[in-house]
Amino acid sequence: MANASYQQRRSQIETYFDRTAADGWKRLTSDAPLGRIRETVRQGRELMRQTLLDWMPQDLSGCRLLDAGCGTGLFSLAAARRGADVVAVDLSATLIDLARERAPGELGGGSVNFSVGDMLDAERGTFDYIVAMDSLIHYEPEDALALIRGFAAQARCAVIFTFAPRTRALALMHAVGQFFPRSDRSPAIVPIAEKRLRALIEQDSALKPWHIGRCERIIRGFYTSQGLELVTAS
Repeated sequence: MANASYQQRRSQIETYFDRTAADGWKRLTSDAPLGRIRETVRQGRELMRQTLLDWMPQDLSGCRLLDAGCGTGLFSLAAARRGADVVAVDLSATLIDLARERAPGELGGGSVNFSVGDMLDAERGTFDYIVAMDSLIHYEPEDALALIRGFAAQARCAVIFTFAPRTRALALMHAVGQFFPRSDRSPAIVPIAEKRLRALIEQDSALKPWHIGRCERIIRGFYTSQGLELVTAS
């Protein structure tokens, strides 16, 4: 993906998570006390993480999994504890360093390899499962679709990802966020209506071997996200 909109947003996300948001994400993904708003985000993310994990087999032994946009590695570690060999990738070197620092020495039968890089690097080979939790939500629909298409080309069993559903509540939160100083803002979340996303996927010729499986929306205070599963049609 070399188009300008993708590259520009990719650069913004990398800068944000490497500099502006590093300390905040360190606290959010730990057991440290949080304010009321951030606590709802933590709870929502925990519930979404468990939901996506439950869409995969309880025993992932022998499975190769890509955690695309792994952040501090919470999903990666949970999947490895189920036996998966996880390739965990993020744009942010700061978050990858934190993930490596937090990773326990023993993960049962699984493993995690944390690295900095692009989610679509084809040199990593193929995977049984590709999971992108809250890592596509900053991209325009066409760029997000291209990422999904790229994941599908590298996956054997399922592509599982989240998107920001277009809701009135989410639109209001974004409007309120515009009053914060620009230096404090995260890269804008790009909501998309579920119906439109489904249509984009179903009309994409490269995704014909895939069909939409489970879909679930999680809302906890200031956290709103929707998980969606693509599985092979065979």
